[in-house]
Amino acid sequence: MFFKNIDKIKYEGEKSQNPLSYRYYDPEEEIKGKKMKDWFKFSVAYWHTLNNKGMDPFGSPTMNRPWDLSDPLDSAYAKVDAMFEFCEKLGLEYFTFHDVDIAPEGETIRESYKNLDKVVDKIKENMKSSKVKLLWGTANLFSHPRYAQGAATSPNPEVYAYAAAQVKKALEITNELNGLGYVLWGGREGYDNLLLTNSELEEKNFANFLKMVSDYKNKIGFNGVLLIEPKPKEPTKHQYDYDSLSVIAFLKKYGLDNDYKLNIEANHATLAGHTFSHELRYARLNNKLGSIDANRGDLLLGWDTDQFPTNVYETTFAMYEVLKNNGVDVGFNFDAKVRRASTDLLDLFYGHISGIDAFALGLRIANKLMPIIDEMVEKRYEKFNNDLGKEILNGETNLEKLSEYIMDKKVEKVESLKQELLELIINMHMF
Repeated sequence: MFFKNIDKIKYEGEKSQNPLSYRYYDPEEEIKGKKMKDWFKFSVAYWHTLNNKGMDPFGSPTMNRPWDLSDPLDSAYAKVDAMFEFCEKLGLEYFTFHDVDIAPEGETIRESYKNLDKVVDKIKENMKSSKVKLLWGTANLFSHPRYAQGAATSPNPEVYAYAAAQVKKALEITNELNGLGYVLWGGREGYDNLLLTNSELEEKNFANFLKMVSDYKNKIGFNGVLLIEPKPKEPTKHQYDYDSLSVIAFLKKYGLDNDYKLNIEANHATLAGHTFSHELRYARLNNKLGSIDANRGDLLLGWDTDQFPTNVYETTFAMYEVLKNNGVDVGFNFDAKVRRASTDLLDLFYGHISGIDAFALGLRIANKLMPIIDEMVEKRYEKFNNDLGKEILNGETNLEKLSEYIMDKKVEKVESLKQELLELIINMHMF
């Protein structure tokens, strides 16, 4: 056991002063006919929880974990046990991984496949005696030097082929482990210098890559959801999957609209100059809200800090969108890491507990606010229920008719937005 002195985290209610307990997350509590655990399907991220060593661009590792062993395969096996124990003690049923998170990469794809097969056998053994399951899998197509200039948008066809081989295997593993989804994050699918970039070629190759993934998903009978995770920049200057709307436009342009949904990350939304709820809203309106990466950024820092989501305003507005969508297809993954100076194993629990509780509280508050917000929105647009409004909304009028209608009318004022009233109501329910 890696976390011997830590008991299973339980729901103790909002009066609890025990930091190793849930104050708001009651997995069995029903909201709108669905249990909290089913609204969320929370998962633990392999890369941030087990592989994070506390490095950053300005400093060396600060963390030495008990599963970090000298032999890479032994370390991989130990991480499997650590992940299952960690999830079970948190009372969470899911985890997520990149291929290189779970097994050491070999000198060739063939060697990497062999290592992955060994570790996947170990994961399957653990699954037999545990309720812990796979939420989604993915392939790391951004860390290795071969991907310095992209994977599916690389100027080198052999790099493109290598990326395809990685995704093929990761998709097979996700299917073998009954994952609910598979994520493609184009970490370096973009450019650093536009003048040196053949944008048309790269975009076409990226689309062809996504089509191959979709075709292979169908060939192997994978029933999970294919997901694209938007991000605007960092590590590249500009990424093709910039935000929800640019990804949706890309999918429509290349006939992939029915093949993919979106995995929305809070920190990526802020890097794109949007709010988390903005990105969720436009994914929802286009029937593309597939899954969520639960974290937050620091608005004073210009990069992806991947902090645990503790801002209840943000989680409340996010859960309003999720409630309007009646949930998400896959789940909520904690793509979040403890800070570099937070070096104790206990800090991993504190981070996840705070994020879980923040989303649970956000769900409760959003559920109370939703009818109030909906009524205010409906009232704001109520004039679209009259004859003129219906004609505009249904596309049953034209410029001549509208000009004739308004010619002798005075339009001087629109009713108050009442933003301050809404903000007051939100705080009433928040506190």
